[in-house]
Amino acid sequence: MISFGIVGTGWRTEFFLRITQACPERFSVVGLVGRDHAKTETVARRFGVPAFSSIEDMVRQGKPLFVVSSVSWDANPDVITRLVALGMPVLSETPPATSIAEMDQLCQFVRDGAKIQVAEQYFLQPHHAARLAFIQSGKLGRVSQAQVSVAHGYHGVSLIRRMLGIGFENATIHANNYKSPIVKGPGRSGLPESEEIVESEQTIAHLDFGDRLGVFDFTGRQYFAQIRDPRVLVRGERGELANDSAVYLKDFVTPIRVNFTRHAAGLGGNLEGHYLKGIQAGEDWVYRNPFEPARLFDDEIAMADCLFRMAEHAQGGPDFYSLAEACQDRYLDIVIDQAAETGQRITTTTQSWALN
Repeated sequence: MISFGIVGTGWRTEFFLRITQACPERFSVVGLVGRDHAKTETVARRFGVPAFSSIEDMVRQGKPLFVVSSVSWDANPDVITRLVALGMPVLSETPPATSIAEMDQLCQFVRDGAKIQVAEQYFLQPHHAARLAFIQSGKLGRVSQAQVSVAHGYHGVSLIRRMLGIGFENATIHANNYKSPIVKGPGRSGLPESEEIVESEQTIAHLDFGDRLGVFDFTGRQYFAQIRDPRVLVRGERGELANDSAVYLKDFVTPIRVNFTRHAAGLGGNLEGHYLKGIQAGEDWVYRNPFEPARLFDDEIAMADCLFRMAEHAQGGPDFYSLAEACQDRYLDIVIDQAAETGQRITTTTQSWALN
C-alpha cells in the first residue's frame, strides 16, 4: 500500500484521487490540504479522504510516505519548500517553478539531500512508453531526429529529449509562433454549446543538438480538438517510427514493417472488464499495463506509474524524472518562447542542475 498526501484541490488533483479509487489495493490518500478550506472539504468528502487545515497537520497526523504538490506554478516553490522543511519526499506537479532562479533554489534542496521528483507523465503514457521501448530496442539504429506534435512546452520537450537520448546537452533553438482559425472544440468542461470560430496559436521550434535534431510543434487546442491529431516521427539510421507504425532494416536489403497494436479487455463479447492490457509492435510486447485490471485511461495509467515510482524513490530507489530533468525541460521551454518572441537563434548554456 502506497500512502501519500496531496496539497492542492484543482483539476489535476482529481486525477490522483480517481487513481486511488480505481486502485484501492495499491494507493491510499492520507489527507488533502487546500488554500480554500470550503473547497477542500467538498473535494475531500466527494472522494472520501481526510481534509486538513495545514500541510503540517497532514504530515504529522497522516504520516504519508510522500506528498504530492499539485498547485499552481506560482505557489509550487513555496509548497515544496515547506514540505522539504518537514523532511517529506515530494512529488511535484509540472513545472516545479517558472523561472531559472526559482529552479536553482529548488535544486539546492536536492544537493542538500531532499527527495524531490516531478510528476511528468507523458513518457509513461502507454503509447509513448511503447514507442520509447521500441526506440531503445535498437531496431531504428542510432536516432538522429524526433518530430513531436503531442504536448505543450516542457511536456513536448521531455519527449523529444528521451526519444533522441539527450541528457543536458546544449542546443541552438530557432522558433516561430503562428495563428490560424479553427472551429472551437471541447474543453475541460465538455463540448461547446454552438459552433464558433476561434484563434489557434501554434509554436514550431527546431532544437539543434549538433548531431541530433528535435522538432517541437504544438497548438494548445490539440489536447481536446477533434480535428487536430497528435503526431510523432522518429528517424534513425536503420529505420523510422511514425505514429503507430514503424519500418526498420533486418539487413540492408530487407525492410520490416510493423504496426503498434493496442490490446484491451472488454471489447466485443469479451467479459473481462474494460481496461488496457498492453501494446504490441509486430509480435513483440513493447508495453504491458502495470495497473490492469483497473479502469484507468492512458493519462491516469501514466500518473499512477508516477506515484508507484515515487514510492520507490522515497524508499531509497532511483530517480524516475528528477528535479534536474524537469528544470532542464522547463529551461528549454523558456528558451523556445524567447526564440519565438525575438525571432533569433538562441544557444542554451549549461545550468547548475546539469552539473550535479
